[in-house]
Amino acid sequence: MYSKNNDTAVGGGRPPSRFKASGLRSRHLAAHVLVAAWVVLALLAASIQQTLPVARWLAIHLFLLGAATTAIVVWSEHFAVAMLHARLPDRRWSNARLAGVNTGVVGVLTGVWADLPVLTGAGCALTVTAVAAHLVVLVRMGRGALGGRLAPIADYYRAGAAALIVGAVLGWLLATDRAGPQHYTGLKLAHVHVTLLGWIGLPVLGTLFMLWPTVLGVRMAERTTRLARWVLMMTGGGLLTAVAGLVAGWRPAAVLGIALYAAGAAVAAQLLARTVRRRPAISAAAAWMLAAAAGWLLVGLVADLVLLAARPLAEARDDIGSLVPVLLVGLVAQVLIGALTYLLPIVLAGGPKERAALRTVLEQGWVPRLVALNLGVVLLALPLHDPVGTAGILLPGAAGAAFLALVVRVLVRSGRGHLQDGDKGGASCRPVVCGTAAGAVLTVLAVLLANSGGNTSGGVSAAGTTGAGAGTTRTVAVTLADMRIRPARIEVTAGTDLRLKVTNTDAQHHDLKVEDGPTTPMLAKGHTHVLDLGQITENREAWCTLPGHRAAGMTMDIVVTGDTDGAGPHDDHSMTATISGGPDLSADFPAGWQPRDADLAPAPDGTVHKVELHAAHTEVEVAPGVKQQMWTFGGSAPGPTLHGKVGDLFEVTLVNDDPSMGHGIDFHAGSLAPDGPMRTIQPGERLVYRFRAAKAGAWLYHCSTAPMLQHMGNGMYGAVIIDPPGLKKVNHEYVLVSSELYLGTPGSAAQVAKMRQDTPDAWVFNGIAAQYAKAPLTLKAGERARFWVVASGPSDGIAFHIVGTFFDTVYREGAYLLKPGDSGGSQVLDLAPAQGGFVETTFPEAGHYSFVDHDMRHAEAGAMGMVEVSG
Repeated sequence: MYSKNNDTAVGGGRPPSRFKASGLRSRHLAAHVLVAAWVVLALLAASIQQTLPVARWLAIHLFLLGAATTAIVVWSEHFAVAMLHARLPDRRWSNARLAGVNTGVVGVLTGVWADLPVLTGAGCALTVTAVAAHLVVLVRMGRGALGGRLAPIADYYRAGAAALIVGAVLGWLLATDRAGPQHYTGLKLAHVHVTLLGWIGLPVLGTLFMLWPTVLGVRMAERTTRLARWVLMMTGGGLLTAVAGLVAGWRPAAVLGIALYAAGAAVAAQLLARTVRRRPAISAAAAWMLAAAAGWLLVGLVADLVLLAARPLAEARDDIGSLVPVLLVGLVAQVLIGALTYLLPIVLAGGPKERAALRTVLEQGWVPRLVALNLGVVLLALPLHDPVGTAGILLPGAAGAAFLALVVRVLVRSGRGHLQDGDKGGASCRPVVCGTAAGAVLTVLAVLLANSGGNTSGGVSAAGTTGAGAGTTRTVAVTLADMRIRPARIEVTAGTDLRLKVTNTDAQHHDLKVEDGPTTPMLAKGHTHVLDLGQITENREAWCTLPGHRAAGMTMDIVVTGDTDGAGPHDDHSMTATISGGPDLSADFPAGWQPRDADLAPAPDGTVHKVELHAAHTEVEVAPGVKQQMWTFGGSAPGPTLHGKVGDLFEVTLVNDDPSMGHGIDFHAGSLAPDGPMRTIQPGERLVYRFRAAKAGAWLYHCSTAPMLQHMGNGMYGAVIIDPPGLKKVNHEYVLVSSELYLGTPGSAAQVAKMRQDTPDAWVFNGIAAQYAKAPLTLKAGERARFWVVASGPSDGIAFHIVGTFFDTVYREGAYLLKPGDSGGSQVLDLAPAQGGFVETTFPEAGHYSFVDHDMRHAEAGAMGMVEVSG
C-alpha cells in the first residue's frame, strides 16, 4: 500500500514539496472537481424533489454519500499523514479507493432510484469494501509512523470509517426491504444516527481540534490531545450505545448514548470556544462557518435527545427525520464550505501569493452567504408553511450555489496554472479519478432524465385484452398517511379503466408507484395527483418508493375479479375482509359507527337469570372499513356478557338460526355433564342449558361444536363474570375479551390454514381491532377502575398492560394475587387462552393512558386501546 515511488527525488538529496513532487496538488484538484460534481447533482435533485419520486432521498444521499464522503476520504487521509508524520500512501491505491467509493455510491443511488435491489446491493458492497480498505490504510499508517502530538486525532477518522460501514449495511437492509416492517423504525433511526453522527460527526470533531486554532492563527491549547481522547471515548461510546439501542428498539439505551455523545461534543465545543482570541483570524469566513456548524451540531443533538426521551421510537422517527435537513445544511454544508474556504488555497496554490489570491476568491460575499445559509436553517427547523417554508430551502440553496461557483472559479484557475507548470509529479487529472467523476455525473444524470419522463401522470396497463368491465371507468380515492396506503386493496372487474386519485395527507412526502405502470410525483402534504392506469386485466401491486416505506407497510393491491357486478359503483371506503397484510388500523371508521360498550352492566336482581342466545351468521365491522361475516351468539362477536353472583342460576336458551350448520355452547362457569347441554343442535333447533355459578371468576363460554378452532375463530365466544363475594364498588368497571381475528371466507381453506398456523390478521379487544384507540374509554383523574379481562383465544393468551400506571389489585383464575395495601404492585395481567381475571388501578392525573396486549405483535396489530382521563 505504500511505495517509495511516491517521492520523485533522486539521489540522496532532500525531496521537494510533497504537494508538487508527489502529485498531491493534481489529486486534490481532481478530487474536488468530483466533490463539486456531486454538489451540483445534489442541488439539481433538491430543486426537483417536489416533482420526482425519491428525489429528496436522492438529494440527501448525493450530498452525504457523494460530496461529503469524497471530501472526508480525501482529507482524512491527508490529515492522518500530517498528524502521524507517516509516509504517503501509494497514489495509485489511493485513487483506486476513491474511485471504488464513488462507483459504489453511484450503484447505490441508481439501484434505489430504479428499484434494482441487486444493483443496490452491489453498490453497497463496493462502497463498504472501498471504505474498509481506507480504514485499513488509516490503521497501517499508525504502525511505524513517527507519530506526534495530534496522532490521537487519527482515531476519529478510523472510527468514522467504521461508522460508515455500519451505516451502509443498515442502509442496504432498509433499501432492499430485507429487515421487514417490524424492524423498520429502529433500523432507520440507527442508520440516520450512525451516518450523521458517526461518519460525518466524528471526523468533523476530530478535525476541528486541529483546524480551528489553525484558522484562527493561534496556538493549540496544551490539553487538546488529552481532551481529544476523552471526547472520542464519550462520542464513540455514546454512538455505539445509541445505535445498538435503536436497532434493538430499546429507547433508554438510545437516550443514554445520545446524551453521552452530546456531553462529549459539549466538552469539545468548550475547548474550541476558549481558543478564540481577539485578534483577526487568518480566514474570518472559515472561522464563522465552522463555529456556526459546531453550534448547529449541539442544537441538533439537544433536539435529538429531547425527541428520543419524550416519545416512543415510532413517533420520534418522523420528527428526527425532519432534523436531517437541518443538520445536513447547518452542520455538513457549513463544515464543508468553511473547511474548503481555508484548505483549498493551501493544497491548490503554488505559493503564498497565489494562496492569498485563491482565498480572496473563495471569501467573496461570505457575510451574506453566511446569513442566508443560517437563516435558511432556522426556517427549515421551524414548522412553517409556504412561502416561508420554501425560503428555508431556497436560501441555503442559493448560498451553496454561490460558493460552488467560487469553487469552480478556483478549480479552473488552479487547473490552468497547473497545466502551465506541468506538475512534474503527474498529470493534472488522474485518469481513475477523472473517469470516476465523469462516470458518476453521466450515470446519475441519465437516471434523473430516464425517470423524469412523462410517465408520472398516466400510463397504460400491461395487459392488452379487454374483459367484462371493458368500457367502464372507475376512479378510486387513495390516501397516503401514517406509513399506510388506504385503501390497502382495490378490487376491479377485468377490463375496467382504473384511475387513482392519490392524496398525501401525511406530514412527510410520499409517492405512489404502480407495478408496470405510472408513478406520481413526490407529493407534499395536501397535494393530489391522478394516475390513469388504463384497462386492468391482471393483478398489480402499488407502493411508496421512498427507501424503507414499502417494507414498513406502504403497499396496496389491485386485484382483478371476474364478477361483472363489480363494475358498478360502490363504496371504496368499505374494504373486503381479505386484505393482504391485515386491516389498515390507521383508517377511520365510517360515520355513525359506534364501538362496543366496554362497561360491565350491573348484575341483574334476583338469583335466576334467563337468557336467550341466537346462533347466526352476522356481518360485523371488525376493523376500520373492514366488514367480515362472523358466526355469532346474540348477533355480536363476542357474544353478550353474562353477569351474576356466586350461587346464581343461569338458564340459557340456545336457538340455532344458522341455516347451514349445527352449533352448541359450553359455559366454563358451570359444572355438569356435557353430554346433553353441550350437544350440537341442528338448524332451527333449540336447547336449554342450565348451570349454577358455584365459583367466582371471569369465565369463557364458546361454541362446543367441532371443529371448535373454526367456530371460536369465527366469533362464537363470550364472557361470564361472577363477582367474588365482598367485591367493593369502583367508579368504573369494564370487560375486555381478547381474541384473534381471521379474515376471509369463514371455513375456507385459506382461513383455516391461518388458524392452524396461528397467523391471524389482527388481535382484538371485544371483537373489533383498535376500536378503543378510535373511541377511548373515559373517566376522571383520581377515579378507580376495574378491568375484567378474558382471553378467548382460540390460540393466543394475553399480557394485559396499561401504560402510565400500575395495578394494586390482581385477581386471576378465582384467586387474588394482589390486594390494596400490599407492598407490591403489578404491571401485567397474564392469561393463557380461556383464562380470566381482573385488575384495578387509580389514574393519578389527566392524560391519555394506552392499554395493550404487551405482546407487541398483538398490540401493533389491533390489541390496543386508550383510556382518556380528564382533570
